[in-house]
This record gives sequence, structure tokens and C-alpha cells, in this order.
Amino acid sequence: MGDYRSVSETQDKSTPDNQTASTGFPAATNGTPDAPVVKPVIRAAAAKRANASVIGMIIALVVSVAAFLPIVLMNPSPKSDGYRPNVNVSAVAQNAAGVAGFTPVAPETGDTFSPNYARWESGTGSGVPTWEVGYVTPKESFIGLVQTAQANPTWLLQQTNNAPVTGSRNAGGLDWELRDTGKGERSMVLVHKGTTVILTGTAQLDEFAVLADAVVKSMESNAAATVSPSAAPSP
Repeated sequence: MGDYRSVSETQDKSTPDNQTASTGFPAATNGTPDAPVVKPVIRAAAAKRANASVIGMIIALVVSVAAFLPIVLMNPSPKSDGYRPNVNVSAVAQNAAGVAGFTPVAPETGDTFSPNYARWESGTGSGVPTWEVGYVTPKESFIGLVQTAQANPTWLLQQTNNAPVTGSRNAGGLDWELRDTGKGERSMVLVHKGTTVILTGTAQLDEFAVLADAVVKSMESNAAATVSPSAAPSP
């Protein structure tokens, strides 16, 4: 009987060790073994296809960059001072003189005011043919010049955006009519030697005065306008 109890106690003590040896996992506290960690395995063919897709995308990107790089290099970025078209106002004015009936003004402003267009408009829509020049001022504002020998009140209001007369300003030794919308845009109007000149823009009055002075000098050097009766605007 003593031998039997001895054998039983030995078997009971060895039970946990036997479970560990037989299962390969230590006994869990809840009576079940911990689940083994499973690592995903990518087959060689799938891995090869994935690598081929990435390489293809890289090659396509390199080809695209190589295709557009010459275009970018041939079109350099503009300079910080912006694009300035080469407009010869005097030359265009001389060409327009034959149809205008007067010599259009070509103000001499040196390099301070940059003209970005100069043209003769036949007045098909408004009925008033005009000489037009656009200027970028030294302070990067804009002043548009319009000159005609056939001005009328309606056209004048349109050109000045219906701005009321707010006073006068002397420039070039002549008094210009000042019109101001009160919204940052203003106009200076001068009737001289048979033509009407209007300067309109968002520039400050000191820049208006500089351009207006150059306009008067140009007008003084030109002959007075001669308009034939057939060219006069209808009442």
C-alpha cells in the first residue's frame, strides 16, 4: 500500500511537465495553449509581380520628366519685373496720323512709363474713332490714354465711367478737368488744339501729372486737328 501511494504522488507531480513535453507549449492558466504567431508568406511569383509594377511606375515617371524637361528649359520663368512688350508709340502714332485727321500724341516718358499697347480704333461700335495707348506707371499702376477729334458728351461719360467732375489740375501749363469715381479710379480730361485727351486709371495723381505733362508737350509739337465734315460725329 505504501508503494502504491508513492507511485501516485510521483505521477501527479510530473503531470505538468508531461503536458509541456507532449504539446510543446507551456500550460496556459485558462487550461488552453497560447495560439502560435503566424507570419504571412508571399509567394515568389507574387513578389516578382509587385516589384515589376513598382519598377514600371518609376520608369514611366522618369520618361514623363524627360519628355517635359526640354519644354520647361526652353520657356524660362519671367523676370520679377514682369513682361514688358516692346511698343514703339511714336511709330504707331505716325502710321495712324493719315486716318486720324490729326497727329496722335506720343508722350516722351523715357523708361519711367512702359507702354503695353498703342493702336488706332476706327470706332465701329461707339461711332467715335480713337487713338489709344496703355501705360504701366513706375508704381505698377495703369493709365489708359484716349484721344479723339470727335468727342461727344455721351462718349465722354462712357470713357470716364460716369465719374463726376471733382475739380481741375494743372499739368503741362494747362488746366485739366479732374473726374473721380471715389472707388480708386479717376480721369483727367483736356480739350486742346481740336482734340480731346482723356487719361483714366488707378494711378496716383502725381503719376497722372507726369504723364499729362508729357501729353501736352507732344500736343504742342503736333499740328492742330483737321476734321472733314463727313468725318464729324452725328448729333
